[in-house]
Amino acid sequence: QVQLVESGGGLVQAGDSLRLSCAASGRTFSTHDMDWFRQAPGKEREFVAALTWSGGRTYYADSVKGRFTISRDNAKNTVYLQLHSLKPEDTAVYICAARRGTYSGYLTKYDYWGQGTQITVSS
Repeated sequence: QVQLVESGGGLVQAGDSLRLSCAASGRTFSTHDMDWFRQAPGKEREFVAALTWSGGRTYYADSVKGRFTISRDNAKNTVYLQLHSLKPEDTAVYICAARRGTYSGYLTKYDYWGQGTQITVSS
């Protein structure tokens, strides 16, 4: 199995910024794109951001649009999520996932999932 490892989470205050990283083993980026999700305790997993590298297209959830930015570094097999103006409602485990196909919203099929990194935003 391809391994995805997230890092960069932590405890921050409202208004702070963080950068999350998702490092993939092997040659995942040669066949996969990487997206970000999050899940708060007791709630469903929520889509956060997607990046179509070849086309240079990005997709964001309405709740994070304008505050979060997804990017990638092919040489490092790493996808990033830059988070600005964090709010308490952003508190969640942030998870990266790898897909082979085109991003298609709720119909997107993901092949690999990371274990997640916790972000806690205090008031």
